[in-house]
Amino acid sequence: MAIVEKKAVKVFRQELTPVSWIERAGVAYADRVAVVDGDVRYTWRELRARSRRMASAFRRAGLKKDDRIAILALNSEPMLLAHFGVPQAGGILVAINTRLSADEVAYIVEHSGSGTVIYTPELEPLLANVPRSVRRLAAGQELEEFLATGSDEPVESWLEDEYDTIAIDYTSGTTGRPKGVEYHHRGAYLNALAMLIDQGLTADSKYLWTLPMFHCNGWTFTWSMAAVGAASVCLGKVDPEQCWDLFKRGEATNFCGAPTVLIMIANHPSASRLDKPVRLFVAAAPPSPTILGRMAELNFEVVHVYGLTETYGPFTVNVPPPDVASLPADEQARLKSRQGVANLCGGEVTVLDESDRPVPLDGETMGEVCMRGNVVMKGYFRNPEATEEAFRGGWFHSGDVGVMHPDGFIELRDRKKDVIISGGENISTIEVQQAVESHPAVLESAVIAIPDDKWGEVPKAFVTLKPGSSATEQEIIDHVRGRIAHFKAPKSVEFGDLPKTSTGKVQKYVLRDREWAGREKRIN
Repeated sequence: MAIVEKKAVKVFRQELTPVSWIERAGVAYADRVAVVDGDVRYTWRELRARSRRMASAFRRAGLKKDDRIAILALNSEPMLLAHFGVPQAGGILVAINTRLSADEVAYIVEHSGSGTVIYTPELEPLLANVPRSVRRLAAGQELEEFLATGSDEPVESWLEDEYDTIAIDYTSGTTGRPKGVEYHHRGAYLNALAMLIDQGLTADSKYLWTLPMFHCNGWTFTWSMAAVGAASVCLGKVDPEQCWDLFKRGEATNFCGAPTVLIMIANHPSASRLDKPVRLFVAAAPPSPTILGRMAELNFEVVHVYGLTETYGPFTVNVPPPDVASLPADEQARLKSRQGVANLCGGEVTVLDESDRPVPLDGETMGEVCMRGNVVMKGYFRNPEATEEAFRGGWFHSGDVGVMHPDGFIELRDRKKDVIISGGENISTIEVQQAVESHPAVLESAVIAIPDDKWGEVPKAFVTLKPGSSATEQEIIDHVRGRIAHFKAPKSVEFGDLPKTSTGKVQKYVLRDREWAGREKRIN
């Protein structure tokens, strides 16, 4: 008979994991609402019991430590539940982007080695290419029957080291097959703490899920809620009318989103100044000072954060100076649009030149934004070459171009591939976009490089106008020329809707591929 040797218990140490918070929440916040999903509501006591049942049901079904369990679901109670039940069981959660194709979903299931897929029924067509050998659990009656095979008693923890993997999140894969980013329990714990601190979450908070839970595990807010007993209010998709109804009734106090989500909310017919402030994180792309100013008028407390899938979501936070309220509105918005400093639990962030040396703190010299510390990924799953490249020189290289200001705050200038080099001059597309979006008729925009026989490449603006507004190409160009150097202004403007990811980030590569079709990229 084999004897399993147990590790000696360390009185002075416990492995960090955010999963532990649900056990505490089930006692400390037992009767408070944990999740609202349409007509479904569960308290923290009830959600803890469901998490225990999921964990023990997977154990009884034969799950082994570090087995991968995938989930394909919109923001919902089953998605939130899986963030606790799967790692409690000893498994690794693989949350899949619901806007991928069936081929991409099948690739992620296969690459991650997931043996089970939990899914919401409306997304079943996306499983068309997933082999039948992979077990499927449909949310609803089938999942409830599975949970019924579990126990309300807690399972024994299989967590041996806080650096064990808790989740694998796949990148967007815009330059090839998506890469699996490994998160460890320690990083998820620390980032979730940083998020709740910077969001100011308490047991009275009602967090509105406009951000997809599959995206960096909802920037780890999926776990943050349990730490303080806050409520999750689920939205299957962003509906600005529903958002405004919740804001005005006090049923949503916090949320996160990309600038496009802010644009939808700020420009909705229901928009009016709120009696009580709503706090939110904005990320995915630098927000324009124009939209930041509008959100402030509506009584939204906007906090600009920045990060990547490889950093569990937000790594930096813009902490405003104490006298910011006394500054002119445009200066306030300018300062708030910067990316800021590393969050409380993150680690270090810097800007390095091409020789991996720190750039001067002058707010002008551009380099690559790099990070290291507690909330940087373990690496890319089954891809050691990509991991080595990303971690070269002892830093995680983001691929984002930025500057370091004299006060130590970083500010993005562009993605490396998005910087326009026209006639040897570097042009930041972000700077051009902010000038475009300061036009009163513009709802949102994207600026990319397009080929030019004389200059190599020049800026082109893609613009979505506000409903009922109008503007001509020349009006937009003249407006931009009145605000930045003429050579930076777009040489052409195209009006229409912008292609976007599931998180609302504009897919510039779609625009770029179209404009450069059949052309070699040439820089003069």
